[in-house]
Amino acid sequence: MISGSMDINGLPETFRYSEARRLGASDGRLRRMLRDGQVELVSRGLYRRADAEPMVDLDLIEVAHRVPDGTLCLVSALARHGLTDQNLAAIDLAVPRGRRELRVTAPVSRHHFARETFHVGRELLSVGPSKQIGIFGAERCIIDAFRLRHREGPELAVEALRGWLSRRGSRPAALMAMAKHFPQAAAPLRTTLEVLL
Repeated sequence: MISGSMDINGLPETFRYSEARRLGASDGRLRRMLRDGQVELVSRGLYRRADAEPMVDLDLIEVAHRVPDGTLCLVSALARHGLTDQNLAAIDLAVPRGRRELRVTAPVSRHHFARETFHVGRELLSVGPSKQIGIFGAERCIIDAFRLRHREGPELAVEALRGWLSRRGSRPAALMAMAKHFPQAAAPLRTTLEVLL
């Protein structure tokens, strides 16, 4: 075990309070590291070394740590795929239906998705050298935008589909094959594809 005067290099880039204690950092040492700017508070009980690689979004780091099965979806994922210009004040985060309450300080808009199809089109996005968060691929996001158009508005779905179709390598047949998992999205998606193609 490392002594209470441990070096900052003994800590991972992002760590929980309990992990710092397990590695031998005393409360006093952790407070000094905070005061001296060696570590920063990401959220309650979650810290990040100041010398860690620059991160663009500390909120995503918190969500990745606290909600391992959380997955970026809808506008948040579409924006990362370059399929919408919309910006949200909160992170659209899908979790499997029935999951307990999320305990995050980051602004999150929670969406409960069916467990049976939760992993369809799910990928991983790096939010740092040692942390990843789930994200739905572009095709799944388009399908979800059509499936939830009554809540998200039909414009989002059409904008995303139009942008996706303009990309080299987009395969409408593969999109429709994935849509078979989501019957409520398949018919309006097919109709819109026929109009746009």
